[in-house]
Amino acid sequence: MRTHASAVVIGGGVIGCSILYHLAKAGWTDAVLLERDELTSGSTWHAAANIHGLHDSTNISRLQHYTMQLYKELEAETGQSCGVFQPGSLYLAQTEDREAQLRLQEAKARRYGMNFHEVSRDEAERLHPLVDYTGVRCIMFEPDGGNVDPSGVTNAYAVGARQRGAEIYRFTPVTATEQQPDGTWIVRTEKGDIRTPWVVNAAGLWAREVGAMAGLTLPLQPTEHQYFVTETIPEIAAMERRLPSVADRDGEYYLRQEGKGLLVGAYEKDVRFWAEEGTPLGFGHELFADDLERIEENMMRAIDRVPVVGTAGIKRVINGPMIWSPDAAVLFGPVPELSGYFCACGMIPGFSQSGGVGRLAAEWMVEGEPTLDLFAWDVARFGAWAGKAFTKARVADQYAHRFKIHFPGEEREAGRPVRLRPVHAMQAGMGAKFGLNYGWEHPLFFDETIEDSAGFARQPWWDVVGRECRMLRDRAGIIDISNFAKYRVAGPGAEDWLNALFANRMPREVGRSCLTPLIGKRGGVAGDFTVTRLGPEEFWVLGGGAAERFHQRFFRAVPLPEGTTFESLTEATCGFNVAGPEARNLLTRLTNADLSNAAFPFFRSARITVAGVEVVAIRVSFTGDLGWELHCAEGDQVALYAALLDAGRAVGAGPVGSRALMSLRLEKGYGSWGRDYSPEYWPQESGLEGLIRRDKDFLNKDAWLRIEANAPREEMVLLEIDATTADASGSEPIFLPDGTPIGQVSSGGFGHTVGRSLALAYLKAGRVAPGETVHVAILGRPHTARRLAEPPFDPKGLRLRDLQPVVEPAE
Repeated sequence: MRTHASAVVIGGGVIGCSILYHLAKAGWTDAVLLERDELTSGSTWHAAANIHGLHDSTNISRLQHYTMQLYKELEAETGQSCGVFQPGSLYLAQTEDREAQLRLQEAKARRYGMNFHEVSRDEAERLHPLVDYTGVRCIMFEPDGGNVDPSGVTNAYAVGARQRGAEIYRFTPVTATEQQPDGTWIVRTEKGDIRTPWVVNAAGLWAREVGAMAGLTLPLQPTEHQYFVTETIPEIAAMERRLPSVADRDGEYYLRQEGKGLLVGAYEKDVRFWAEEGTPLGFGHELFADDLERIEENMMRAIDRVPVVGTAGIKRVINGPMIWSPDAAVLFGPVPELSGYFCACGMIPGFSQSGGVGRLAAEWMVEGEPTLDLFAWDVARFGAWAGKAFTKARVADQYAHRFKIHFPGEEREAGRPVRLRPVHAMQAGMGAKFGLNYGWEHPLFFDETIEDSAGFARQPWWDVVGRECRMLRDRAGIIDISNFAKYRVAGPGAEDWLNALFANRMPREVGRSCLTPLIGKRGGVAGDFTVTRLGPEEFWVLGGGAAERFHQRFFRAVPLPEGTTFESLTEATCGFNVAGPEARNLLTRLTNADLSNAAFPFFRSARITVAGVEVVAIRVSFTGDLGWELHCAEGDQVALYAALLDAGRAVGAGPVGSRALMSLRLEKGYGSWGRDYSPEYWPQESGLEGLIRRDKDFLNKDAWLRIEANAPREEMVLLEIDATTADASGSEPIFLPDGTPIGQVSSGGFGHTVGRSLALAYLKAGRVAPGETVHVAILGRPHTARRLAEPPFDPKGLRLRDLQPVVEPAE
């Protein structure tokens, strides 16, 4: 057995073998995989192994299509059959929302050249004559859909990895993973130890136990899952071709041909957890007792749609375990707190995503960063707040609603609340409806009579958000920004450390602030921050709250100078943004500080007292209006909020939620990290290149220099869309009027105070000039949009700086 390896992959299921294969393909030919039993033990061997490209995330769809294409290449390369059957997949929509989802997927497929298109009922009946299409509104067909052989695929990856020099050791359970002082790892087994710079946890059902060896608590929970295979069905036996699979997600089941019968699986409402206290180490190829009564309702819907299911006998039932994360997506990527520890755990559609997971894992470890932005998969999206109770509640919800549409901006209640600020009860009493941001409850909007809801079309709360926007623009609004990530850097090396981390030059004068990008390994935008100098050796850094753990990887990449400290203030501090034309009048009722333009200009900061509360005040606002951010100790939040609301009544101001903030920032064309800014996009594509100082060193400057002179591939623009019932939200593909794909929306919504449907989008550079039109596929239907030359609200930034417009003299 090797004693040293470039990476040690723990787990011999389809995911672990794919990662080993892709690592070897990327040049790490001495990588090793350790499997406690036989390959495919755990969840892999009993999987239904369906393959499909449909996914709400564009990038995940791209990876799923990569995976589907890879299997035949694997067969040719290795000589190992993957058991690929691709008779196609039919997607049925019984509801208006499902039709909108499918049409949007079809538009995305056209943009990326994927094979997914609408078929008529006549064509669908020819493709699958056993289906009753009564009540179906829309039918899409994916010619490449189908299924594979779980063992065949896993062994093909294994053969491909071995052919390149990687080694696989079966029946070799890992007994310990120990990090060494130099950051490398020793992986211990009864057959010997291996030293490696990278440990990869792809242990599937045992991911929790493997993680615990390194001190990790992973938010994962196994459940039981059933499907059954029928006896031979005469109608199928008489056919000379294989039938396409059926994705009737409104019916909450899946169905495909298996042999001369059918395989039917379901995600029932009666969820059964398994191994809550830990997966038994001796478990391998076992199954649970059949319990078909639990999926009876789903079965009856399948029988209604495909009547032969009801007349066929059941040949066998598979009831086996699956392991889930709280949002049913894989926990993926390097653990931010540990050097050289990579997770690929909690994969549900493993055979649709295995190739993509393996490819991106290899890119991340070998090259330092994946080529696609997949924050939705990043293990860093959860923190310690995602404990056992939260995980169980979310897994139950995800399982029972596996095929439920995830609408834009949807907030699911399961497992909440987790993290509360002191003002939560006060806000709830004012009618606040809350969303979840990295575990924190934060107000979406305020109204006692309207509940939160989600859908593709504008919702009942749309008018409430509009009222909040207009109140702020006309008078003032008070926005809770406590969920922003906040950090304090102090000490003699604070300025040097921040300059070595961020691309912009740090403020040299106390009381000044700057905006700065964080550059990724490929030169893209890994983050955007506001940095404020509060003292000679003290700085505050503010960034996106949901990305706090994600950004720890970058912060840890630059060693802190001796005597310099870095601490997160996110839990200990809260904040409010007071913005709007009356913001100064509101605040002067509560402070003796001079807030005039001369004394407190735009992008300046100071420690001041507001209503007797010590705050860090920064003159900035994501609304694009006159405003101040006020950051206080958590213990002072209630007192400060009460004082702001009380003073606000005198000027006609009140509370404003985050949905209004998102509308207001669109009116200014302000990008947001995780929506519009991404490691996939270069600074010159996102309009941030002016914030980079090439005359100093900073993290990943070499990557920036490699792409600095490149012409933008795409450019971020602001669009005004002719939309009346639904707005763009993000990922909608964009086409020229002749149907040529040209880009996609990064974020969108309605600009309530300018009366326009707006979207930030990335379009191929140089193809669409201001004033020219494109078609945005909202709900999959083309909507005419125009590129704007400037943002519709205050394009010159006069309100933000509280300046008077220049009046040209009359001729």
